[in-house]
Amino acid sequence: MRVVIGDDQTLFRQGLARLLADEGFDVVAQAADAQELVRKVGAHRPQIVIADVRMPPTGTDDGLRAALDIRARFPDTAVLVLSHYVAEGPALDLIAGRPAGVGYLLKDRVAALDRFCEALHRVAEGGTALDPEVVSRLFAWRRDDPLGELTAREREVLALMAEGRSNHGIAEQLVVTEYAIEKHVGSVMRKLGIAADAADNRRVLAVLVYLTNRAH
Repeated sequence: MRVVIGDDQTLFRQGLARLLADEGFDVVAQAADAQELVRKVGAHRPQIVIADVRMPPTGTDDGLRAALDIRARFPDTAVLVLSHYVAEGPALDLIAGRPAGVGYLLKDRVAALDRFCEALHRVAEGGTALDPEVVSRLFAWRRDDPLGELTAREREVLALMAEGRSNHGIAEQLVVTEYAIEKHVGSVMRKLGIAADAADNRRVLAVLVYLTNRAH
């Protein structure tokens, strides 16, 4: 899998490139600022881009805005944001604008290389990989929260769905039966007014698009 990495921290960027190369990924380019990241994606056309949020030139949310630009210019390129920060507005635009093939993970919560590589593959194949903390921050950021009717457990299930987990995986995480999770998922979809779908990821994407549509 061809990968381009954008991060202004040289040691982190090069260390990540080495780790991914050891796992069989083809890191075709690295970029230290947002403009360079967009240029290199155009030159190398990777399957997936890993981008930090805070990158030069301003050191605010340039990396995330570069990710939005990449998705607009190169729609076949998947994007996984890997950062310490959540920039709520641009993050919601990235996830819900065309959410297939998008991920947003927090650096300090990536605990295992194999799980990270699994997330990369999932996003590159058109799935999602969203940290539950990112999902929670986006929900909290909204002023007119359509999730107000959800129970605490239903919100927890929705956050795990957004990670890309199956009902079986959610059941294992929460130490409950898969049947219980199916009931929670059905309740979430009913309360949000979204028809159930056979694919978990598609249901999550529908929820995220719904939230964005309600936000505008």
